[in-house]
Amino acid sequence: EPSLKDVSKGDTFQFERLGYFCVDSENHTPGKPAFNRTVTLRDTWAKIQKSQKAK
Repeated sequence: EPSLKDVSKGDTFQFERLGYFCVDSENHTPGKPAFNRTVTLRDTWAKIQKSQKAK
């Protein structure tokens, strides 16, 4: 994503359907961003599909 090339250490983001991430304070370099996942999003859709198949 081109808009993420100029992020700063400590910035936080939500990546769609993946979770919440923060910029890695050690491995992040300009032009090669590194992110750490801080929170995983729940996959409730899989649970809904599984319960519908059981009916």
